[in-house]
Formats: sequence, structure tokens, C-alpha cells
Amino acid sequence: MLLNKEYWEERYKSATTNWDIVEISTPLKAYIDQLKDKNSRILIPGAGNAYELDYLIENGFQNVFVLDYAKHPLDAIIKRNKSLKKHLIHDNFFNHTGTYDLIIEQTFFCALQPSLRPKYVDKMYDLLSKKGKISGLLFNFPLTKEGPPFGGSQEEYINLFSNTFSIKTLDNAYNSIKPRVNKELFFTFEKK
Repeated sequence: MLLNKEYWEERYKSATTNWDIVEISTPLKAYIDQLKDKNSRILIPGAGNAYELDYLIENGFQNVFVLDYAKHPLDAIIKRNKSLKKHLIHDNFFNHTGTYDLIIEQTFFCALQPSLRPKYVDKMYDLLSKKGKISGLLFNFPLTKEGPPFGGSQEEYINLFSNTFSIKTLDNAYNSIKPRVNKELFFTFEKK
């Protein structure tokens, strides 16, 4: 299976987006609620319908950007709220340039072919400012050959990220939505 732009466009057009919970996830909401610096530059890559964007904007964060390979979900965000258009980037994550203080991870990592995971880590490092953080949710179930989503484990994430990131938090999410209980790890990794 080739997880290219056309694949993702078709998933959105056919509404086969079972990862989309139609609102911000409770772990990310709780995390955002404790953020203090409203001027932080924030990126949400592979964000799909990006309900996190709405929540961040509603709570005073203005330097927030959503990046997605597929145009369909970006169009859905504009349809939902035209004023959010200036926060949208239609691009391949691996081609994107910029500098961010925080990158929020929500179902993007698990949607990539597992062979791209080391490249993902390198790109995250490149996009973050000094002492920048990546924070969010990673799935905690056995890595599968079928996906997306593809699984992963705490051990795998430590091995992938620990050379270039300090592991600040990597624990079972205590406030996952019911279908994801015991299947998500909440994490914060800081750029070394």
C-alpha cells in the first residue's frame, strides 16, 4: 500500500477516517490548558481536520499552523471557519521548512509507514527551535504490518527519539477517550 497524497485524499473523500473523533482529544485539551506562552509558534503536522487548531485559537494562541499533505481536510477546516485559512499549510511534512517552539502530535506518526519513523524524528528535530518540544499522543499497541494506524511501543519510541530529544514524559494517557483507553501514550520530548 502506497500512503501517498492520493491515498489520503481518497480516505477523506470516502469518509474512511475512523481516527477522527470530531473534537479535540481529552489528553491534548488538558495539555493545551496548561500552556502559558500564547506567543509560542506551534505546528500540528498531518493534522487532518485539526480540532486542536480551533481550540488553540479560541484560547488565545495565534501563531498556530496546521500542515497536511491532503487538501480535503484543509478545505473542511476553512468550511468550518474561514478565518482559520491563514493558519493552514498544504505541503508534504518532509518538505516543510520553518521553526516552531512546539509541535503537537495527534495521529500523524502512526499514519506514516514505519520505515519513515527515523526520518520523522530527524525532521521534527530540524523544525524545532532550541529547547523546542514535541508533545502529544503515540499509539501503544503492537506494531502491525497493516495500517494505518501502525502501532508502536514505549521501548521503540525511546530508541527512536532519545539520541536527539530528552524524554520529559512518556506515560500511559490517563484521560484517553473510551475506545483508546490503554492504547495511547502521552509524551513530551524536548530537543537536546
